[in-house]
Amino acid sequence: MSSSTPYAKELQLANLAVQRAALLTKELLSAVDKGALDKSDASPVTIADFAAQASIIAAIHNVFPDDDIVGEEDATALRSNPELLERAWELATSTHLNDPESEALLHTPSTRDEFLDLIDLGAKGSCTPTSRTWTLDPVDGTATYISGGQYAVCLSLIENGVQKIGILGCPNLLLSGPVTEDRVDRDGFGQMISAEAGQGVTIRPMGPGALLPARPLEQVPQVGEADVRFIDTRTAQTQDLEAHGRVAAALGCPWPNPVDLWSAQMRYAAIAVQGGCNAFVKVPLSDEYRSKIWDHAGGMLIVQELGCLVTDLEGQPVDCAQGRTLARCHGMVVGPASVHRKLLEAVRQARGL
Repeated sequence: MSSSTPYAKELQLANLAVQRAALLTKELLSAVDKGALDKSDASPVTIADFAAQASIIAAIHNVFPDDDIVGEEDATALRSNPELLERAWELATSTHLNDPESEALLHTPSTRDEFLDLIDLGAKGSCTPTSRTWTLDPVDGTATYISGGQYAVCLSLIENGVQKIGILGCPNLLLSGPVTEDRVDRDGFGQMISAEAGQGVTIRPMGPGALLPARPLEQVPQVGEADVRFIDTRTAQTQDLEAHGRVAAALGCPWPNPVDLWSAQMRYAAIAVQGGCNAFVKVPLSDEYRSKIWDHAGGMLIVQELGCLVTDLEGQPVDCAQGRTLARCHGMVVGPASVHRKLLEAVRQARGL
């Protein structure tokens, strides 16, 4: 991805915004580790969610004020809890990149009212067939974030329902090995994976200042069905894990695979870095269940750029223009293009269709 690509300006800003938000989440974890905050209390997660969402939206909205923004959080809890507001405000406004030139490209809210309004801007946003919309999940993997596991700071740009940019800031991601909840980067700032539609995918280590050099990620190997290695979330309460096991049995591939991650976006990251897996399926327990768009937008683009296909359980492309959820997408099938048709057949067999 060069500076002459169609979305170079957006990509640079988004990379910096995600890096600053990731730094913010790491600083909060450091406060927890030092005993400044109670780890058994849910408030550190809440503070990180609010502060990271405000930090990212501040940067994006300042440069692209006409773009819509979809964020997971709203500021209701902060408006009714002055103490929580002060802690989130302090974290969001005290965390800066230590490179002045990079930080100057970003924006920081100057008042508490602006801070709250920026969070709510994300709560009001929606993706439509004619919108230019940023989607973000400030902390994807809240259940594992505070316990020191894997999580992601996620940002994507969608135009007219089509993903154009996808960024996953993975503050605990280590390379050269399987991606697991307990194999984490405790000394550095993790990795950032960035994609622009039609331009491939890059990865760079994150840091506290300017963006570090990036390198291209290799394409996902195109394998046969016996070489499929699923990633899953065995603690999930919305997925039919027995059906997932039947899918693996139909393909003759190992089950369960050791790679098991709570964060939906980290599953895309694990596939992208070839961290011991190359596919996943999501068969919901309920026919009515639909995923939130911020749990998949961006990550989907990353693996698609690397040679994977992403569809619903019927093999239809994922529609990103249906509001705040993937309303037309029942379940998910993700894997190398070479074996995707076999994955779909195994899913249909596992569902008794």
